[in-house]
Amino acid sequence: MPDGAARTGRPGALPLGRTAELVGAYRWVELALYRALGEWSVSIPLPEVQLVLAEQSSRHAWHAELWADRLPVLDGVDPDALTAPPVPAASILAALVGAEDAALPGVLPRLAGLYRVVLPRLVVTYRDHLVRTVPTTDAPTARALRLVLADEEEDWRVGERLVQRLLSRPHDVEAVAATLERLEGVAVSGGLRAGLVALPPHPP
Repeated sequence: MPDGAARTGRPGALPLGRTAELVGAYRWVELALYRALGEWSVSIPLPEVQLVLAEQSSRHAWHAELWADRLPVLDGVDPDALTAPPVPAASILAALVGAEDAALPGVLPRLAGLYRVVLPRLVVTYRDHLVRTVPTTDAPTARALRLVLADEEEDWRVGERLVQRLLSRPHDVEAVAATLERLEGVAVSGGLRAGLVALPPHPP
């Protein structure tokens, strides 16, 4: 019987060790988004964009704190060591901020990459994880997922509206499409089929 089913009696439930790894990965992603959006809120010379990014950066910081509180205590495992960059999410975020090859996308392509690739995929991961929580053992994690999801989905809507307003020229469309293709290419080549952080497959 799979470890998750043995722990909960419910097929498809996540093992404790895997949940710990996922929570650490979520914390890493939220910290990375906090830093990236915080930097963009200063460097992007558009007041409307700066305000949105500053507010969302603060929420990502709070999400990271929330996940830090949810890191389980496991024998012989340092909770902070679980905060590790998940593959290929780390590569996707590196491509978005230009860390991989110093080729920083323009303002609009960066925003489109955030709101049309990163946040939608993160929402999918959180929703898929929520479906696999078990009330008797995962109640704190499920509550954290619901709180974070509410923020991420609202930020996604606000960001998508912002991207649509900024799209005004054929060149903008081409630049956005190139960035989205690049980021999705990193995701697919890294083995992601859904989400930003891969969950274990459901057992048959």
